[in-house]
Amino acid sequence: MALKFLHTPRNKQFNFKPRYYNEEKEELQKRIEKIKREMGVRNSDGEEKPYVPNIKGQMRGYFKKNVAEKRKSTLRLVVILVVLFAMAYFLLYF
Repeated sequence: MALKFLHTPRNKQFNFKPRYYNEEKEELQKRIEKIKREMGVRNSDGEEKPYVPNIKGQMRGYFKKNVAEKRKSTLRLVVILVVLFAMAYFLLYF
């Protein structure tokens, strides 16, 4: 009975095959594919089509977003100033 109490079980064995992941190699392959698409060698589908950048559309979106943010910022500043002036008025005259 004492021997079973001190008995340690065997380790469980699994059929695990580790996979090797090289992040640098994958990043390099992505950069090479991007450069090939930009140079017109091939696109993501493997077809021979030239790469056409969408810089004009990206810039339009950036400027629209920038104008909207300026409007929000100006409105926020006006609201804060109105609240501060109202608080000062009530503190000084009441």
